[in-house]
Amino acid sequence: MTQEELDALMSGEIDLDEAYEEPELSETVEAEADEAPQTHYNETDLDKYRVSAIHSWPPPPPTDDNKMVHQLDDVTKESEAKASEIFDLIEGISNDLSDGEKEIKTIRAAIESNIELFATLSVKFPHVEAFKNQLDKNKTAQKSVESILDILQNGGDTIINIMDIMQYQDIHRQKIERVINVMRALSIYMNHLFEGKIDDDKRVSSAVHIHGDTTTEDVVSSDDIEALLASFGNK
Repeated sequence: MTQEELDALMSGEIDLDEAYEEPELSETVEAEADEAPQTHYNETDLDKYRVSAIHSWPPPPPTDDNKMVHQLDDVTKESEAKASEIFDLIEGISNDLSDGEKEIKTIRAAIESNIELFATLSVKFPHVEAFKNQLDKNKTAQKSVESILDILQNGGDTIINIMDIMQYQDIHRQKIERVINVMRALSIYMNHLFEGKIDDDKRVSSAVHIHGDTTTEDVVSSDDIEALLASFGNK
């Protein structure tokens, strides 16, 4: 209550009951309040708070789970670590494919040697059926070896393509870090923009209720005002 209001009250210009009559809500506002769903967005329990794109209030509590830069730092750190693990696994698979390709080539050389040998024996000894059978088996094995070699080589090419694609992970990390730097720059700028010359602990505390507010907590009661007027009369 201002000094002007107090003077008007003492002179009888303001009716005490009317001055502090609690405002009534309209029927529309009351109906909307009754129909409003009770969701977890009104909860003060931090464990129950959930961020939602369809609600702009209340702001999220400043926990580690809701600190944006903190979360982005975790994303970049964890994604980089996981990407490193993936690269290690891919490199291991690539080495295995390369070793397998070398082994298959060795087997292919042995089969080609067998084919040459049994082809010569089949010509010199056409009446020996075993030479012809072994020649046919080695030719079949040669086809299988060539097929396996193609699969290993295609797998190696695929691994190289995967490693090229994984390079974009580093680009994504750099983009996130750029966003972090912009957010940190804005945070520092806003802190400087709202910086004051008076320390917060030396400031006068704000009033809980100011005349005209719609809040009803801590409003001066009629008894308090009458006691105040009585104290003025005793002086």
